[in-house]
Amino acid sequence: MSLGLIGKKVGMTRVFTEAGVSVPVSVVHAPANRITQVRTPEVDGYHSVQVTYGDKKPSRINKPISGQYAKTGVKAGRGLSEFRLESMPADSLKVGTELNAALFSVGQKVSVSGVSKGKGFAGPVKRHNFHMQDATHGNSISHRAHGSTGQCQDPGRVFKGKKMAGQMGNVRVTTKNLEVVQIDTEKDLLLIKGAIPGAPGADVIVKPVIASEVNLPSGEEPVTEDVQQEEVAQDAA
Repeated sequence: MSLGLIGKKVGMTRVFTEAGVSVPVSVVHAPANRITQVRTPEVDGYHSVQVTYGDKKPSRINKPISGQYAKTGVKAGRGLSEFRLESMPADSLKVGTELNAALFSVGQKVSVSGVSKGKGFAGPVKRHNFHMQDATHGNSISHRAHGSTGQCQDPGRVFKGKKMAGQMGNVRVTTKNLEVVQIDTEKDLLLIKGAIPGAPGADVIVKPVIASEVNLPSGEEPVTEDVQQEEVAQDAA
């Protein structure tokens, strides 16, 4: 995992390229993320950075979390999130350091995680894209029903995972390989190509995509930085 940012989904709009092509983008407001804790292998067994962002009334924070903020001297935020790292960066991030939108670059691929919009109790047609049954020909009240749910006495039950009606949405979702189109460091805005999970105003986590998550054609492998440097050296020779 790599270091990312916590932000708030503002909504969607569009931007135009120099060629006049309209590009749909999601706007993420990512104000300065404050580091509240740095975990190390010596103490915790792994590398990670814990951050918070935004503001929250002290009266809305319970005593354990309030004590953690007081111990570190960091202003209380909307919540705490942790980014696990393979190794600590050379500059050694410290408690109180602020991370902003400059962490990303235009054209970079990112993953966005958030809680999807809740749709309530939904039928199989809406929830799982089932085909509708006949509108007539003897069908009375089963137009949007899922039909058979399994066999008879053997096995005598419905298998786990069967697609049926039920709660739709309001689950943790991650959308990968989205491109950063624009960055406004003055307003702390990230413009990301395409749609991202969640309703406007929801918290989202934006992280760089690692090489193993990039969609590549069948049979191809991600090119590492060492291989790229070797190819450049061969071309120069």
